[in-house]
Amino acid sequence: MAIGSVNLTSSMRTNLVSLQNTASMMSNAENHLSTGNKINTAVDNPASFFAAQGQTSRASQLGSLKDNIGQAIQTVNSASNGITGEQALIESLRGVITQARSAINDTVNSATILGGSKTGGTSGLTSQYNSLIGQLNNLVNDSSYQGVNFLTSGSAGTAVLTVNFNENASTSITVSGFNAGASGLGISGGGTTKAVTANSTGNLTSGSINNAANLNKMEASLNTALATLQTQSSALASTLSILTARQSFITSMVNTLTVGSTNLVGADTNTESANLLTLQTQNQLGVTALSMSNQANSAVLKLF
Repeated sequence: MAIGSVNLTSSMRTNLVSLQNTASMMSNAENHLSTGNKINTAVDNPASFFAAQGQTSRASQLGSLKDNIGQAIQTVNSASNGITGEQALIESLRGVITQARSAINDTVNSATILGGSKTGGTSGLTSQYNSLIGQLNNLVNDSSYQGVNFLTSGSAGTAVLTVNFNENASTSITVSGFNAGASGLGISGGGTTKAVTANSTGNLTSGSINNAANLNKMEASLNTALATLQTQSSALASTLSILTARQSFITSMVNTLTVGSTNLVGADTNTESANLLTLQTQNQLGVTALSMSNQANSAVLKLF
């Protein structure tokens, strides 16, 4: 034995090792409680750690897709609201035609009713009709959401929006727009330009509505326009149903992945708390045992 060295007794060494092990287990239990996870690094359990990480990553990606679907739903809703507004304006156009039918039988005031006062004091049915066409086109132009408008067409054609449903874009839905302007719907007097131009009014003249045959053609074009809008509205409703179902599905899927990830690495706080309490008690007992061993050594020294 080297001069000046101090040897610990066997019992003291045993107690020290026990205290070190207890301290290590207490540290782990405290870490589990503070993080909420029983597996915090790949060293703890590689298989569970990376499996949980993969599920968490997929849940995050699906969460982003859910946000995109939510925005797509609002875009479709915007177009649907535009169609509803158009239908109301077309009904107003039908009302103008009804008034025109009565006006052409008024041999005295027919021209004024149809064309308006020559002095400009009264707006005739022609002007009303053209103005309604302009409002219809304006409404179509205003039915956009985040720059996407399913009711207009331009040099690039109608809007097309693809919405992905999974993280690798292998499932999706494509939503296509259509020209819902007066010209696109083929409304008589609505102009011939296919692109919907803001503030573009109708091109009707009083001569266009001064006989029953022309009025019949105009009314037929309005009926066709309403039928087209109804068909497109039904298609948008179907798309909206799909998007809503997918949104709900992704919500459930994200929850499933999150719970699965937690089950792999999450700590049972009740169990960990009980373990920590037990370890603290065990640590106190170890300290007491070490103290008693030291006292036993001291008692031997008193013999000298």
